[in-house]
Amino acid sequence: MFAVELLIVLGCILIGARIGGIGLGVMGGVGLAILSFIFGLKPTHPPIDVMLMIMAVVAAAASMQASGGLDYMIKIASNILRKNPKHITFIAPVVTYFFTMMAGTGHVAYSVLPVIAEVSRRSGVRPERPLGMAVIASQFAIVASPIAAAVVALVAFLEPQGITLADVLMITIPATFLGLACACLIVNKLGKELKDDPEYQRRMQDPEFLKEMDMENEQSLEEVEITPQAKKSVGMFLFGAFIVVLMGAFPSLRPSFDGSPMGMAHTIEIVMLSVAALIILTCKPNGYAITQGSVFHAGMRAIVAIFGIAWLGDTLIGGHGDMVKEAVSGLVEVAPWTFAFALFALSVMVNSQGATTAVLVPVAITLGLPPAIIIATFVAVNGYFFIPNYGPIIASIDFDRTGTTKIGKYIFNHSFMAPGLLSMFFSIAIGLLLSNILL
Repeated sequence: MFAVELLIVLGCILIGARIGGIGLGVMGGVGLAILSFIFGLKPTHPPIDVMLMIMAVVAAAASMQASGGLDYMIKIASNILRKNPKHITFIAPVVTYFFTMMAGTGHVAYSVLPVIAEVSRRSGVRPERPLGMAVIASQFAIVASPIAAAVVALVAFLEPQGITLADVLMITIPATFLGLACACLIVNKLGKELKDDPEYQRRMQDPEFLKEMDMENEQSLEEVEITPQAKKSVGMFLFGAFIVVLMGAFPSLRPSFDGSPMGMAHTIEIVMLSVAALIILTCKPNGYAITQGSVFHAGMRAIVAIFGIAWLGDTLIGGHGDMVKEAVSGLVEVAPWTFAFALFALSVMVNSQGATTAVLVPVAITLGLPPAIIIATFVAVNGYFFIPNYGPIIASIDFDRTGTTKIGKYIFNHSFMAPGLLSMFFSIAIGLLLSNILL
């Protein structure tokens, strides 16, 4: 019976991922209907706290975007890239890493991808290298962001075991940053130099292509006017993120009720809603624009996905908890790091770090997996790159006019596979080392 129910859950995940948008969440509802009405499984409680935390963070980030804050961050990133063209394979992923870390979503990388493609081409650097690493860095930084949906969910699940936000970040930030740096050293040597690339040489024989390239070289980027409100909104948003990290690291700063500090779920919700209110009151963004921006849309999709699919997965495990624990406890005891493969596989299917976290972390806790292992392998929720259907991956291919960034003949031999696998290997290895020392 469990095998049939598991196939239903996996089928809902695959269909939801194919639908895209809120498809993952609503297919979770279909799966719940089948499990409860047909198979008689009692639905567990939906992850309300996780969803509310994400909503609060999205409200603040969307308010900042509507105030021009993201445009301000993009301009800073563009200037950094243009000042270091020869080292763009190393600079580009640093820019997208901190971009995602501050904004809480990897989709902000869209804004700088055309700049990376343009700067690398003009300086004779194979664009495939910086674009590949920049996209991977924008994903991996999710687990290093104190306001990202996946991190918020992880902290909510691990807090009862005495794990704070600071405990998570002191592993994920150095592990991912150093892991990406190690990958950059190798990726910087992959592929032929741009001037020797056969596809680029073929395109250079086309007079229309040459004319197009010359026209682009003569054009300068349109100057984006940055208002004082944009700078102010970024400052307030980052201050809110700093307060969240500070209160996560030092529980004594939070008010106490019944002898224990207020939970991080309520802390994040209160702080980020207050930040959103301050931005709206002082920067006065257009109220309609707040809910129409890309940050708000991405955040709402994440909430619906977590609502449906996490609830579905938790209901399945809740109905067969003892059996699942007995079946895999031996493997977890012998090789606990194999949890990374489960995170990676599910993330490939659902294309959501938050949903992957919400589904599998409770399972790991039920199985008795140590928090140190869960945190060390947490970066494996970034399996997006394995199948090249992630938005920034497709966008990078389009932005690279030289043809070096591509999906290979066999689909899986694409430009992001090596940067992704290398970064994943190094990040998990460093994470396991750090968690063994620090936790």
